[in-house]
Amino acid sequence: MKKVRFEEMRCSLARALDRIGDWWTPLIVRDVFIGVRRFDELVEDLGISRNLLAMRLSALVDGGLLEKRVYRARPERHEYMLTEAGRDLVPAILALTAWGDRWAAPREGVPMLMRHENCGTVFSPTVTCSNCGEPIRAEEVTLLPGPGGAAAVGTRVVARRLEHFR
Repeated sequence: MKKVRFEEMRCSLARALDRIGDWWTPLIVRDVFIGVRRFDELVEDLGISRNLLAMRLSALVDGGLLEKRVYRARPERHEYMLTEAGRDLVPAILALTAWGDRWAAPREGVPMLMRHENCGTVFSPTVTCSNCGEPIRAEEVTLLPGPGGAAAVGTRVVARRLEHFR
């Protein structure tokens, strides 16, 4: 089945989803962040087929989220490291994990805790306003048209709705 491409949409969310690729990507990025960086370790941890993992890793390297490094020359073996773009994705993945901890946690409890190294405290990530620091709540957000917005595929109705807020 051919994947729908969002790279031409005038929507940052759609374009981000196009770069991320599929459901495996956040799990792969999470594992690499945790330190699971070698192909066989990723296969073992995720239970993903070798063929699918090879395709996803290649796409993540091509997409600029992962960097492939040789850790053994003979036979050549690679590990994967997060790029700057990959590291910037980690807080979003942690926020999604926190949502899962609240709304979809296993009956036994949350699978892992997060400790902020700067203060040493176990925390739950929240999305906050970059200006005032207050947590973002859906009912307190108004979206406004941006300079790159357009009524195009993926945003035809959204663009019309946002025009009401000019």
